[in-house]
Amino acid sequence: MAYILTQSQILIQSKMDVVLSKTLAGSATTEAIPMNGGDGRNSYANNSSLQRFVVDRSKSMIDEAIENYLDIGTCPSSNTFRIADLGCSTGPNTFIAMQNIIEAIDHVYFNDHASNDFNTLFVFLPPEKPYFAAGVPGSFHTRLFPKGSLHVAHSSTSLQWLSQVPKEVLDINSPAYNRGRIHYANAKNQVVEAYSAQYTRDMDAFLYARAEEVVCGGLVVLIVPAIPDETSPSQSRMESLYDILGSCLMDMAKTVQDV
Repeated sequence: MAYILTQSQILIQSKMDVVLSKTLAGSATTEAIPMNGGDGRNSYANNSSLQRFVVDRSKSMIDEAIENYLDIGTCPSSNTFRIADLGCSTGPNTFIAMQNIIEAIDHVYFNDHASNDFNTLFVFLPPEKPYFAAGVPGSFHTRLFPKGSLHVAHSSTSLQWLSQVPKEVLDINSPAYNRGRIHYANAKNQVVEAYSAQYTRDMDAFLYARAEEVVCGGLVVLIVPAIPDETSPSQSRMESLYDILGSCLMDMAKTVQDV
């Protein structure tokens, strides 16, 4: 699912719960679990063909959005065009996404958690790139850039990851305690609601931060994996895979305990 938001739309969305947003943006707790770095067999760089497919398929939609909604003429410092890819991981998909957005730019910022493998990211930088690049460590659920400094904020297949595991699913005394599971697929309603509430808080914090960072006339492009409203998590192929993975991890943990 792809979302194209103008700066004014983000600002309106963020003002719906501005007090909560400010609290989250100022004191959000995030769990940094980056993708595998390097360029080996098990690295993200060599196991992200699905993410590459999403980037390629979204190109025409992004091109149309830039043509129709991005107002460079009203942007301050219009001689310098700034783009941020939020949740860039280690590449090379991020460079393809950036190249799809513009053909000649001055600054590109690549953002991910501080523990992300930025060394590998910059190894994959195209040698003839028509832009300057910088890595920005930190959680995109908080402010990362000065106010009104970005023209385009882009995030592809990253926003589905939560800033933290919902506290309720880890609390043995909570109705939402998710014992022996790593996901909400096939879980009870309280577990699903806990994950949904955490995602709502995360998205509110994300949108508030981008509303502060994106210039007037700027653009935010969000590509987020999703399922139809009428579809339960257990009916999704990906959710079922997480359920199987959780079962495997539990078996591995039991094996270690028995040794």
